[in-house]
Amino acid sequence: MLTAILTSAAYIAFQMMSDIASLRIVMIAGFSIDAGTFVYPFTFTLRDLVHKTAGIKAARTLIIAAAVINILMAGLFWLTSILPADMNVGPQKEFGMVLAPVWRIVFASIIAEVISELIDTEGYRLWVEKVTHRYQWARVLVSNSLSIPVDSLLFVWIAFGGVMPTAVVWSIFLSNLIIKGVTTLISLPGIYLVKENS
Repeated sequence: MLTAILTSAAYIAFQMMSDIASLRIVMIAGFSIDAGTFVYPFTFTLRDLVHKTAGIKAARTLIIAAAVINILMAGLFWLTSILPADMNVGPQKEFGMVLAPVWRIVFASIIAEVISELIDTEGYRLWVEKVTHRYQWARVLVSNSLSIPVDSLLFVWIAFGGVMPTAVVWSIFLSNLIIKGVTTLISLPGIYLVKENS
């Protein structure tokens, strides 16, 4: 139970951090990368850990809960950015410049997260139920391989399609695939950190 709570908290925290960081596009090794990509891929394995310890209903509930929390976070940031500043402190424009939500990115992120994480959950479930309980690394690899391309494609085209040059959008998509794929391989052993739900 404690493991499921901790992994759920980490999942939601990583979701929130990635949504905030996605507001910035950085350049690394010639690729345009939304900075949320450095954190977000860990959510796939964290969700697998929740699925493993608490079951599929808990995993699905967690996905929806994270989406709701991210919408509430964006709403709070928006409200905070439009309220008048206390001029005794100063105009405090930096908050709005950094954290005021870009709604297109917020919705792109949430739509991509919910759809891809539900696909990941189903891929994980099908592996366990139809293939084998063995080879836990394979269930993570297969489910992430299904969800990562969907997540990346939905996010980059909803968030940046028609706003940024097409070449930049495809660069963000490709960098997302590479980083998420590498992160999957790095986080793969994490599935063995918890015991299977009985």
